[in-house]
Amino acid sequence: MIRDATPDDFETLWSIDQECFAEGISYSQPELHQYMRRRGAFTLVKEDGRGIAAFLVAESSRRRTGHIITIDVQKRARRRGCGSELLLAAEQRLRAGGCGAIVLEVAVDNATAIRFYKRHGYSVVKTIPRYYLDSVDALLMGKPLPRAETGGR
Repeated sequence: MIRDATPDDFETLWSIDQECFAEGISYSQPELHQYMRRRGAFTLVKEDGRGIAAFLVAESSRRRTGHIITIDVQKRARRRGCGSELLLAAEQRLRAGGCGAIVLEVAVDNATAIRFYKRHGYSVVKTIPRYYLDSVDALLMGKPLPRAETGGR
């Protein structure tokens, strides 16, 4: 089941983020809270039979571009489609909100994530030098979000 996060989920989401990313790349509690509360932001949660398995934070901008801030999947839930389900749900919400494109950042050394995003139609836009920890480059990846086709003439 995918649902919107509630304030009661915050501690669990922060804990998952700590599990998923190394110190310095994972978010502090204030950082994660700030991203989740940004104007135009939303947080989706994927639950399984054992509780929250994964979450995604995204936002839309006034320029009508969506931004995936983070996708975090617990180790026990990886390779089960949780990330794909969350990404597709976020893309649908951003498209419904008028976004025509979506972007995200990923570390150049995170080959698994890069393959995941490429499978979902994202391509590299540019490299951002020293994005993580002021030492690891990131790839800015993007994808157009064409409007859903409507039936009729």
